[in-house]
Amino acid sequence: MKNKILLFSSIIISTLVPLSAYTQDSQDYEIPEVSFINQQIRQGWDDYEIRPSTQATDGEWCRRVFLDIIGRVPSVAELREFVKDKDLGKKKKLVTQLLNDENYTEDYAKNWTTLWTNVLIGRSGGTERNSLTNRAGLQKYLRDSLARNKYYNEIVQELVTATGSNTPGTENYNGAVNFLTMKLAENATLATAETSRVFLGLQVQCTQCHNHPFNEWKQQKFWEMNAFFRQTRSLRRFAAGTRNVSHVELVNESFTGEGLTKDPDKADIYYELRNGITKVAYPVFVDGTKINPSGYVEDVIRRDELGKLVVNSTYLDKMAVNRIWAHFMGYGFTKPIDDMGPHNPSSHPELVDYLGQQFRKKSFDLKQLITWIVLSDPYALSSRTNSSNETIDDPLLGETPKFSRFYIRQMRAEELYESLITATSADQGRGSYEDQEKRKSQWLSQFIVAFGNDEGGEQTSFNGTIPQALMMFNGDLVKQATKNDGGGFLDQLAKSNLNNTQKINYLFEAAFARRPAKKEVEVANKLLVARKGDLTGALQDIWWAVLNSNEFILNH
Repeated sequence: MKNKILLFSSIIISTLVPLSAYTQDSQDYEIPEVSFINQQIRQGWDDYEIRPSTQATDGEWCRRVFLDIIGRVPSVAELREFVKDKDLGKKKKLVTQLLNDENYTEDYAKNWTTLWTNVLIGRSGGTERNSLTNRAGLQKYLRDSLARNKYYNEIVQELVTATGSNTPGTENYNGAVNFLTMKLAENATLATAETSRVFLGLQVQCTQCHNHPFNEWKQQKFWEMNAFFRQTRSLRRFAAGTRNVSHVELVNESFTGEGLTKDPDKADIYYELRNGITKVAYPVFVDGTKINPSGYVEDVIRRDELGKLVVNSTYLDKMAVNRIWAHFMGYGFTKPIDDMGPHNPSSHPELVDYLGQQFRKKSFDLKQLITWIVLSDPYALSSRTNSSNETIDDPLLGETPKFSRFYIRQMRAEELYESLITATSADQGRGSYEDQEKRKSQWLSQFIVAFGNDEGGEQTSFNGTIPQALMMFNGDLVKQATKNDGGGFLDQLAKSNLNNTQKINYLFEAAFARRPAKKEVEVANKLLVARKGDLTGALQDIWWAVLNSNEFILNH
């Protein structure tokens, strides 16, 4: 029996089998931005004489768009509704539904809260003992903002300029402060580097001590950016009558400068060149824009001015486009995605510029940007390569991405968790958002060790490590998903009115968004025979093999 299960698993692992041939023609949906994306990407294929992969099946595309937009696979009912729809505009209809239907608002906000939290403070930010970052506080701010579809420029400005308490339930709570609360030590050098990297796509950290060897960034520019943060402090606030920190408050305070003869009207800062010479710096933005050098908050709040400069910068537009494109397409227009300086040219500069301009014209509406990308031709392609693109368009081999196929990538840990929940109803009666997040955090605390990537990473394949395999073989949630006791997912399926073929189909659709191939059906039937009438046990064997296949764990 064990050998048959493993054989069945190996069959699934080795193949990604289409549900049916895809025949729908390419279309632009009468959206100019989609049309421009298609034109630019097609031009790249022509330039490299590449024949793109065929289009993905309806099931493949549906599964991918659910994962990328709301962070989980579709339910069988959701999948079947999409596949049976014969309307040529059904993709646009589904995208609109996922982004705007109130039934998906919570899933959308939760998924993108996770993504942005990891970008802003990393996977471990706010989890360390005595951390000045309150992870839950930042997540609440992001979740509320995303659920209301707050525009991206507004979110960025609030993150850069925020003051207040970092902890929900405290006076003057403002979750946006958690982006900076841990970044102000050592004269806010980390705040300088991360603000520039995350929002502007400028890698300035190495210029703290010397001029950058490959780009135009000089040491002077780093400290001019740094000067914007010198009025800002993170203050620990204590519970009444104790020395226990209850929360952290981010405040703006007048800055007198660093000179021996302090002059708050200029409030200069000093830094040292590698040759030992000391230089002075005042707040100047990356484009050369100067502000009032006064350190008095009554005269100027430097971070407020920085927030305005950031959201008015074209760097913001391009960086946002690059990050969102990379999320959906597997790779950005630059590598790394948050290094967009002149030394690191984009693979598709005209497309980046255009999408950035349109993003700004459409009020920095993230849902608009998402729509353009997921309705484009490259996003609709199969992950299967052909003789034309299998080597020339393989970023893992160092090739520049041409987006002539969909790049297979590993699910994030959070996506896998939510997908297991959806596919198996393993956590019904989930309770409040807080209850859900607590259970998820408990599970992720052991799982992220196996599946977690560094924020900003561009890993595209399941690497099959021993911890990853063990988590899927023996993890608590997988055990819950595959149990066959009374009333569970498999028991209910076994007792349903569906015939055996339909039951097997259901498992494959729940996990892969496709029906089983002929060979897979044959192995499944052998398992049914071997179980000698124990249908629930046979379904358990099949389900365990399905969940432990590469195909389930990958976004393809």
